[in-house]
Amino acid sequence: MADTAAKKDNAEDLNRVVFTPSGLSKRAPQSKTVLAAAHDAGVHIRSLCGGQGNCRQCWVRIIEGSHPKHGLECSPDAASPLTDLEHRLTTRIARFKGMRLACRAQIQGDMVVDVPETSQEHLTNISKSNAARNFSVQPAIKLLECELAEATMDDNPSASENLLARLAEQGIEATINFHLLSGLQKTIEDSKGKLSVAIRDQQQVVAVYPQGQHTIIGAAVDIGSTTLALYVYDLFSGKMLFESSAMNPQIRFGEDLMSRVSYVMMNKGGDKDMTEAVRAKLLEMFNEACKKLALDHDKLLEIVLVGNPIMHHLFFGISPVPLGQAPFTVANRDWMEVDAVDLPLALHPTCRISFLPLIAGHVGADTAAAYLSEIETMQSSTSLLVDIGTNAEIMLAKEGLVYATSSPTGPAFEGAEISAGVRASHGAIERVRIDPETLAVTYKLIGTDAWSDTPEFKETNPRAIGICGSGIIEVMVCLAQAGLIDRGGLFVQSRAPERFDMVDNTTRFLLIDQGDNSIYIEQTDVRSIQLAKAALYAGVQLLMDYLEVENFDHVLLAGAFGSHLDPDYVADLDLIPGARKEKINSVGNAAGVGATKALLDIDERQRIIEEVRKVRKIESANEPKFQEYFVEGMKFSVSPVAGQQNQRNRRRRKT
Repeated sequence: MADTAAKKDNAEDLNRVVFTPSGLSKRAPQSKTVLAAAHDAGVHIRSLCGGQGNCRQCWVRIIEGSHPKHGLECSPDAASPLTDLEHRLTTRIARFKGMRLACRAQIQGDMVVDVPETSQEHLTNISKSNAARNFSVQPAIKLLECELAEATMDDNPSASENLLARLAEQGIEATINFHLLSGLQKTIEDSKGKLSVAIRDQQQVVAVYPQGQHTIIGAAVDIGSTTLALYVYDLFSGKMLFESSAMNPQIRFGEDLMSRVSYVMMNKGGDKDMTEAVRAKLLEMFNEACKKLALDHDKLLEIVLVGNPIMHHLFFGISPVPLGQAPFTVANRDWMEVDAVDLPLALHPTCRISFLPLIAGHVGADTAAAYLSEIETMQSSTSLLVDIGTNAEIMLAKEGLVYATSSPTGPAFEGAEISAGVRASHGAIERVRIDPETLAVTYKLIGTDAWSDTPEFKETNPRAIGICGSGIIEVMVCLAQAGLIDRGGLFVQSRAPERFDMVDNTTRFLLIDQGDNSIYIEQTDVRSIQLAKAALYAGVQLLMDYLEVENFDHVLLAGAFGSHLDPDYVADLDLIPGARKEKINSVGNAAGVGATKALLDIDERQRIIEEVRKVRKIESANEPKFQEYFVEGMKFSVSPVAGQQNQRNRRRRKT
């Protein structure tokens, strides 16, 4: 009775928090942040920094007053008072007036929280389609037909002996996976001993079906820090049957990799939460694929995964903390494989789940897969492969030698640390042009085909919600080309004084006039992009030094972000030292293509295992010349304006 009373008292101490428009709710204790309560309730609020108050993306509105629909009264003091950061932002930026940062607002009473569209994580525009290719097909699974001998009182072998003997007659010396034994006799009885038998690696029976036509499928999966991409193939024909993508649910714990490591360090069990989140989402995607293809789970027998080292560790339930601090030691970097039942993952128990090898602590299996995707080009020419993200992975090949490194570009290219930055969501600016004479700005939004200066655009008059990565790169180049920023990255206010003002001691340029929701570029935004591009520039230059490279035959941009970049703007922004526009090409989701090659052809698996061992890893942070190249990479060479003396605004943004 005492325990029951205690539980009742504890329940009464909790505050009820309702989130709209989803209607999801959760009871939360005093002082818990609104963001943490949203996580618990399954409400995905965009939080690029993992709740550290750095990204300013998790804006919500706490609705005071009576809410009969939810049976709640939301008093003015239901949330903690505004923090200094919130007060500063809501005062200087009109569209944030009356709103709260979910990571800063603490729960003090029952409340109703409205999550606006711009803060809803699921609205991100996801695109990771696998390019059509003719893949070689030599799967790990073979399907053999056999008819078991009829048992008699005089000759009555066990079911497994009977099956293995029939396989031996076909030249297959195999064992039977333990997890098949419980259902084997019933399958034999139902099929009258006429079986189709799935053999893995010529040595183990992993599935048994009644004789007939069976579609055996496999899945290639790219576990990106932002996006999960799934590609399902017929293992025997090599035909893609299904593809889908989804947000990586770990994003609610932090946008960039280091913020997720920090979350684990500061929250007991945080790694388990992220492991469960990604496994649950992948299982949901596998279930959807099987349902759409009208196939039972026992037809999905092979899954090949790729991802960066932190995604690798979190998927397998390994703590990523050692990857967040020097010397960035991985638990294991070899090819890994395990049956689904051992994770556990609720698929057919013998479904084999494999993960491509890691290259090093910050260069992962996704980079190895991208290398496998482009290996013919890489091994036959001087080629640079770059996957630009919060941590840029870089590989350079020349005359049979391959070097790799990573550079801490940070999340600026993906919208974080940018005052108007957003992820690639509907309504985000993805393309920008600035007339160098009139300084007129035209732009294109995700979800809208027309440019802003066309009649089609003006008829619907959609509103820009912010600037995504590709738009950020283009606007920086356009500002430099128009002489609005100098080669050192400072604004040239004399070029258009009416377009500049200063808020909170920071100079900003009016890019798009939308009244209270106008889009500005701040001096600190320019600085963030400079730091990101300089890190990438320096990493590439270091590899060029090691291999004595002056020019590239090919510059291959991998990943979803790279596929949206215009080669002209990549070259003009000085992202890649000396890279000419005509040499820069997007190779799309190369990691997904590499995973597919490893899924469909066992020789490709062995190939990448062997090739990864040959890659020479350089730790860019330990290189003496890194800082020199970093400073060199800060410049905007396309600006016609030389550096200015005033350095007052070249500071990092306050947090």
